[in-house]
Order: sequence, then C-alpha cells, then structure tokens
Amino acid sequence: MKWEDRIFKLFIFWYICGVILLSFDLLPPWLEWANAFFLILAGTLSFFYLWRRFGPAIGGSVGVLIFFSTFIVEWAGADSGFLFGSYDYTDRFAPNVFGVPIAIGFAWLMVMATSHVIARWIVPGGGILYAAVGGIAAVIIDLIIDPVAYKVKGYWLWEDTGIYYEIPWTNFTGWFLVAFVLHLILDAAFKKQGLEVSARQAEKRMALLYVLMIALFVLLGLIGGLWLAAALTSVLTAAIVALAWKRRPQ
Repeated sequence: MKWEDRIFKLFIFWYICGVILLSFDLLPPWLEWANAFFLILAGTLSFFYLWRRFGPAIGGSVGVLIFFSTFIVEWAGADSGFLFGSYDYTDRFAPNVFGVPIAIGFAWLMVMATSHVIARWIVPGGGILYAAVGGIAAVIIDLIIDPVAYKVKGYWLWEDTGIYYEIPWTNFTGWFLVAFVLHLILDAAFKKQGLEVSARQAEKRMALLYVLMIALFVLLGLIGGLWLAAALTSVLTAAIVALAWKRRPQ
C-alpha cells in the first residue's frame, strides 16, 4: 500500500507539473520523455489496482496479460494494419520495442483498469453488458487520445484516413473489440473475488484516474485547436462518469 500511495503522489505531482508546463507552452523538447513516463506511472498505478482488487495471482496475471496482449495487438496493427488500420509509430514516444513504444502497454493497463471500474459501477452484475460498457468507456478515452497523439504530438502517423481528424473508423471499432474481450476476462476474474474496503477505496482512485487522464488530453486538445474532440469527449465523459458515480457501491 505504501508503494502504491507513493506512486500516486508522484503521479499527482507529475500531473500538476505537466498541466502547468503544457498550459503555458513551457515544455522543452528535451523533456518530451516525460510524456511516456507519465503514462508509465498511470499504468503502474493501474497494475497495483488489479493486484489489490483480484489478489497477487489473478490480478498480477491479468495485468501481465493486458500489457503483453495489447502490445502484441499494437505491434500487429503497426506492422500490418491489423484491427486498427494502417499506422506507424514515430520515435517521439520512445523507447520503442519492435516499433511499438513501451508506454503503450502501460497506457492500455490504465485504460482497462479505469474503464473496468466505470463499467463495474454501472453494471455491477457483470456479463456482456458490463463488457460493452467497458468497451465504450475505453473508446471515450481514445476519442481524445488519438487525435491529440496524431495531430498535436505526432506520436504516430495514420496511413488510412477517416472523417474524424483523418483517423479511420476501424481504429475505434478495434479499440472497442480489444477492450470488450479484455473486460470479459476481467469479468471472470472479479466474479470470483470479494470486495474489501481497501479495494473499494482503490476503485475510487481508478475512477479519479479516468477523469484526470481524459482532462489532461482534453486540455492538450484545446491547446492544439481540436475543439470537436475536446467537446465530444468532455460531454461523453461527464455522462458516463455521472452515471457510474450515481450507481457506485456505497
């Protein structure tokens, strides 16, 4: 718990520094690595949540599965256009392994852990509906992350195109499918586990992380002039978080 709290405090400190530097355009080029480190911190927090929520054996295994399965899917996508569409990562989000940034696996850990909590609060019984809501919560994150990473930061380049900031629709359907399948795995895991008080507190931290991550990318979207992405994501996030908070276990 102590390590989890320390990493969370470091994340909040890093978050506040990032908001200040980005808001006033003070981030120097040599500090670009901080963006990848930021996602690594978020992913590490999410792994700790899975560890606490499902126990070391199940939680650790699910966390490792999420990291490596999504990394492989992202590698296949960048290499052949599988599932998401045709795109290539640049070296601006390094370090890369097999052409895929290491931070991507941590980003998916964050996406899955936070969207799991949102979906679980809305659909506590689990099942197909829970997995679908989890997939939607994940896609909401990507509605702002992808335009910012592509148009503002240049972390990857799309070879296919689409009407939403020149991003192909297959990217969002791919995100939904990957998140849907992984949420089915999480569903099987959490049905076998009770919910301790400490885990309930950790869930609230994941819900906060969901909001904070989206808020930061909305800020980047506004700075970069991505008004539609910022507005659409803000409205959808407010709606799903408000529903989840209303239905959360007491």
